[in-house]
Amino acid sequence: MAARREKRAKMHKRAEALPKAYVGRRRVVLTILMIAVSGLIWRAVDQQVFERDFLQSEGDHRYLDRVAVPAHRGAITDRNGVVLAMSTPVDSIAANPRLLRPDADTLQPLAKALDIGLNDLRRRLARYSHKHFVYLKRRLPPEEAQAVMAVAKKHHILGLQTSREYRRYYPDGEIFAHVIGFTNLDDVGQEGLEFAFNEQLAGKPGLKRVLRDGRRQVVADVESLRMPQPGKNLALSLDQRLQYIAYRELKAAIKKHNAISGSVVMLDVRTGEVLAMVNQPGFNPNSSRSTRGGRLRNRAVTDVFEPGSTMKPLTVAAGLDLGVIKADTRIDTNPGFFKLGRFRVRDHENLGVVDIETIIKKSSNVGAGKIALSLPREKFREYLVAMGLGKSTGSGYPGEASGQLRPAANWARIDQATLSYGYGISVSVLQLAQAYAVIAADGIRRPVSLLRRDEVPQGTRVLSRKTAMEVRHMMESVVAPGGTATRAAVAGYRVAGKTGTVKKAGKGGYTQRKYLSLFVGMAPASNPRLVVAVMINEPRGKQYYGGLVAAPVFSAVMDDALRLLNVAPDALAHDRTVRLAHTGGQP
Repeated sequence: MAARREKRAKMHKRAEALPKAYVGRRRVVLTILMIAVSGLIWRAVDQQVFERDFLQSEGDHRYLDRVAVPAHRGAITDRNGVVLAMSTPVDSIAANPRLLRPDADTLQPLAKALDIGLNDLRRRLARYSHKHFVYLKRRLPPEEAQAVMAVAKKHHILGLQTSREYRRYYPDGEIFAHVIGFTNLDDVGQEGLEFAFNEQLAGKPGLKRVLRDGRRQVVADVESLRMPQPGKNLALSLDQRLQYIAYRELKAAIKKHNAISGSVVMLDVRTGEVLAMVNQPGFNPNSSRSTRGGRLRNRAVTDVFEPGSTMKPLTVAAGLDLGVIKADTRIDTNPGFFKLGRFRVRDHENLGVVDIETIIKKSSNVGAGKIALSLPREKFREYLVAMGLGKSTGSGYPGEASGQLRPAANWARIDQATLSYGYGISVSVLQLAQAYAVIAADGIRRPVSLLRRDEVPQGTRVLSRKTAMEVRHMMESVVAPGGTATRAAVAGYRVAGKTGTVKKAGKGGYTQRKYLSLFVGMAPASNPRLVVAVMINEPRGKQYYGGLVAAPVFSAVMDDALRLLNVAPDALAHDRTVRLAHTGGQP
């Protein structure tokens, strides 16, 4: 105790010995330190007690984020409700490159689980190393995504996450591919009706607020800001059963005749609806989407060609309706050709003096050309336009071709003549089917539709009912014995139609070995229900005439379609009426 008192006394003496200025500075420093400490303590109390709500809100905002919630894309169905396109839930694997370690122990099992190359994975992560988010693999089935996340958990791989998306699936694959089209990885329509009606099908995505941690990983869903609105379903006019029939027969014909391509269109005469539309070559929208060889094109709508002799019934219809010719008018086709300046219009044989029906039955270029030359140019063109040529059908299909029909003022006489048998004009298969549907519908043109109609459109009268019926009767002779398309016949039904065999244009003019084979017809001819147009592009086998290549496809498709739709046969009643007329009423 004594030692302590002595030590204290010495210190007190030393303090008394210090200069007064030093003592003052020490007191000032100590005071400043005390004030600073007091300020810090007060600020801490203020933040923790008085400003707690504000600071917590600020902290939350630094980690809160808005995330889009994908909407379920609407389904596409056929006219009977059969699903043709649907969206199924899938999961995508994403990574934060800043957290994912690039060492082999991490990337090797991950690459194996994702079924991608190790070097590809490394390059992808290196490319987006400055980002917080990059997709590693998209649209995996949920069970496969779960398996990848299980591997990540097992190997302690950080920075991975899954996100829910939707994948478009097409149950019928190639059969409907050209009409429906497809979507991209983000479920946005790219081709066909998926593209044309993308806004309607896509719906509106939702929005939610999520909480992220310092590594930008989603920790929790905070609140829903806007619920996603699913897209609307789209009901097509097409019938899955009829589509399959047309697809089957066209594909078989393309293979049989080694053709480059082909198309088939089937229309409902009563409503203008497209019941079937197929093309070859095709593609599978669920996998391969190669553009090689124009596989993605809906050729029935986007491609145009010269229709050849399938134009002759339309020429005759215009002549009859204008009163320039009558059903019993006779045309002199001797000597099997006629000249217009340096040009010559010829038939394959000299038919002599023939009636209008024979011109269609025997497909006389001379007869059709003389009828066309007797028509006023402007009126002739007006009839063709009214039947749907030279303009879009209004189907709504993206990229639809309107074809080409030059102004009548630009026609030379040879142009007017060749137009009558399908040269100097270009049409699509859909346009050709619509024009024949006018004749089938007793002279009424109805707008074409790829969507199901619940009501029959009124339509526009183009030809008189009498003209349409007369032309239909004449076209029946094409399928009868002695006509150019006996192979288009359908057992039990009266069929009216017309063949076309068209030389393809090349660099130096029309080729001699490349053809288009066509047949367009309707049945039952007494009261047509269906129109079917068939186009086979450049058959490279032994046969190339429309009556030998395209007509059998028409027959097979029409036969199955009429029976599937339970359309009553009319040939038996017609044959009985004819027999009674020839026997004076005696059965």
